[in-house]
Amino acid sequence: MEKKLYRSRQNRMLGGICGGIGEYLNVDPTVVRLLWVLFTFVGASGLLAYLICLVIIPENPE
Repeated sequence: MEKKLYRSRQNRMLGGICGGIGEYLNVDPTVVRLLWVLFTFVGASGLLAYLICLVIIPENPE
């Protein structure tokens, strides 16, 4: 079975990006969210990356 990256419908706080990445990688979405916040403050491009992911990654059809 092929895994595909989708935005999560269950594990979402804003757009479901971190929840979807967490489901895809089989890790807790909270860890992904913390890393994303760290990435935002250190690289200052996390917000732009989140918006791009929000447009590119489709929502889970299930």
